[in-house]
Amino acid sequence: MFSRRRATLNPRSRVCADEIALYDRQIRLWGMQAQQKIRNANVLLITMKGLGNEIAKNLVLAGIGSLTVLDHDNVTEADLGAQFLISQEQIGMNRAQASLTEIQKLNPRVHVIVDTGDVRLKGPSYFALFDMVIATDLDPDALNIINTATRFNMRPFYAAGVHGLYGFIFADLIEHTFVIEREKPNVTTQPKAETKTRMIFDVQTRKEGDKTVEMVSKKELYSTWLLASDGAFLPEDYTKSKRRLRAVSPALSCLRALWDFQTQHGGRNPADKNDLVTFTRIATQKHKDLSLPAETLTAEFLRSFLQNIGCEIAPVTAILGGQLAQDVINVLGQTQQPIQNMVIFDGNNMEASLYPLHPPGPLGAAQLMSSLPGLPGMGNGDMNGFGMTDPSMMNMAMPPMDMGMGAMSGATGHAVNLGAMGTAAATGNAASNTGNTTGNTGPNNTQ
Repeated sequence: MFSRRRATLNPRSRVCADEIALYDRQIRLWGMQAQQKIRNANVLLITMKGLGNEIAKNLVLAGIGSLTVLDHDNVTEADLGAQFLISQEQIGMNRAQASLTEIQKLNPRVHVIVDTGDVRLKGPSYFALFDMVIATDLDPDALNIINTATRFNMRPFYAAGVHGLYGFIFADLIEHTFVIEREKPNVTTQPKAETKTRMIFDVQTRKEGDKTVEMVSKKELYSTWLLASDGAFLPEDYTKSKRRLRAVSPALSCLRALWDFQTQHGGRNPADKNDLVTFTRIATQKHKDLSLPAETLTAEFLRSFLQNIGCEIAPVTAILGGQLAQDVINVLGQTQQPIQNMVIFDGNNMEASLYPLHPPGPLGAAQLMSSLPGLPGMGNGDMNGFGMTDPSMMNMAMPPMDMGMGAMSGATGHAVNLGAMGTAAATGNAASNTGNTTGNTGPNNTQ
């Protein structure tokens, strides 16, 4: 069994000359400092189906420090249709273990670890071992449990799923800071709130030859999976515009209906005639709740969505997996605007639309400061008793965002009072690992 440690890599180690040559093109794109942060990142990827394959490929090729792939299911014949990291000879083998060799071939410098345990049996402290957690192709209750744990440990969280021609990406980065560099405009940029979720809190300049470069530091605030997936509505700039409402993909309503159906039916998908009637009723109500025009949710679209549930199509997994992995790289490097906060992919028109879905009230870490009593099951090594409640309602003082990758905390100008928040980083509390964990420890993996 591989001994789990959070500090797999030395965060102070420098990118060596060989790595500079290997990653030359991307270093030119986002800079040496961002590549250093990416190189030191320890990422958890849950579920190795077609979407997970694409995400793993892109992250490993980008040169992250360590990737842990977690999946307790075995390879089936159905997995062969949309995956490229496994072969027919591996049917019956654990899906994560079967993917290990091909992942490592993509970039031997990345430390790849396999965990064959069940994510539902992991204690909340398990997620503190990672700088980033990505969960794919799971039911909404499982996503809620994982997001609760990542919020508890102040870890960025992504969720994603694919159903044939349709899919989604969700991001909960809690509070994320990043820097945009650009040529200084004629009018100097000032610290201010740009949107409900984003603010400029610092502006610096530097000279580069004849040019003046402006470095704009921004902060984005996020909501939880539970709120964004069901309780939140479209922002006013949508609801006040009939044109924008008509342009919203009905896939958003259908995905929300699917998540609701799965929650009510133990995680399973619609399967019989009665289920289809129930799903249609839920989807119609979700569409109405979003204030979307009734005529955009057609019987034809409902039929298409239902026919695609549970399917994997390789081009769709490639599009969504590539988009999610690119956003993860941007977040790790802290150099680009991240997803905020829900992407809906509609394969009928080949569009991936971004919708900021937030409830009224505070966002970011301030969502954590409400009135739910202590959480049962914390620290006992499993999720049993770890209630599937809204992670935004946890009554606890949380540490500031510090992933050991240069993330800035305590930025000036932030309107939310964080004075009650603790200062100790939740990075040293490792729970026992209930799964069989192995690692590829070849000579090129130590960095």
